Amino acid sequence: MTLEVSDLAVARGGVRVLEGVSFALPPGRALVLRGPNGIGKTTLLRTVAGLQPPLAGTVRSEPETLIYAGHADGIKATLSVAENLSFWAQVFGKSDISQALDAFALAPLADRPAGMLSAGQKRRLGLARLLVTGRRVWLLDEPTVSLDRDAVAMFADAVAAHLAGGGAALLATHIELGLDDATVLDLGPFRARPAELDDFDEAFL
Repeated sequence: MTLEVSDLAVARGGVRVLEGVSFALPPGRALVLRGPNGIGKTTLLRTVAGLQPPLAGTVRSEPETLIYAGHADGIKATLSVAENLSFWAQVFGKSDISQALDAFALAPLADRPAGMLSAGQKRRLGLARLLVTGRRVWLLDEPTVSLDRDAVAMFADAVAAHLAGGGAALLATHIELGLDDATVLDLGPFRARPAELDDFDEAFL
């Protein structure tokens, strides 16, 4: 179930941003992507998730093991908290949502329409979806946005439990989550070199 990325090059808006990215993510481990804003963390995660093609290189994983959680919470405002989780559970062939409700302290809000939640509560609901998918490799893009300190701790506990159960996590975050033995990958050395122009005239094309 190891996720393997080999010599990956990715682009944003047609412009190459990262190249030569390689890593292996085995079960039970977390890999944290670090780098300044705009370096390409989101683009890399989306490419690994299969949401956009790479310019070069390969991503190898077992079928249907990856789940991506991006900046959008992915919830339906008119459905209740419980209905949202049940919907996603059914999409992935699951039915039990109790663990997800408990992990993110959502049980008291189970009957509340998602559209009436605060930004932090919506984020917790969005992250709780991970627990009803059954997917083993979580790809997480700035997952702690809008979360207060207590909710960050809930999320860190959920990730730690996922790893302890043999799952894996690839995440972009500037927050220290206290995950034991998490590996940090600095994307700075993989920043793509600027395209070279053959002559002066091409600067105006």
